[in-house]
Amino acid sequence: MAETANPTDPGAGRADRERKKGTADLLVLALLAERDRHGYELARQIERRSSGGLVFHVASLYTLLYRLESRGLIRGRWVEKAGERRRRFYRLTAEGERSLERQRREWRRFVLAVDRVMEPEPA
Repeated sequence: MAETANPTDPGAGRADRERKKGTADLLVLALLAERDRHGYELARQIERRSSGGLVFHVASLYTLLYRLESRGLIRGRWVEKAGERRRRFYRLTAEGERSLERQRREWRRFVLAVDRVMEPEPA
């Protein structure tokens, strides 16, 4: 996973990495809920949809994909097309769909709780 260094906040890179680690599964599962995708496409979609705010190195993304596959949340299959290199496409399993729904609920609760703490209390 990569991050953009923030020269005004030396700890920002570490914080960005930690946030990405905590949301990487959720992001990948959400994209795979739409349709089957290969690793490079997942990385591109995350970067594009986040307007460049989240950038994943493909190598670290593949580590995540292997972990999700070993947990039974996704399933990969090799696809070969004439004139193109072989690619491994991933799809969500039924267990992956259940995990995604749980993670979405947990994420929404977390964001709501953080928002509540950040809002100043009325005087």
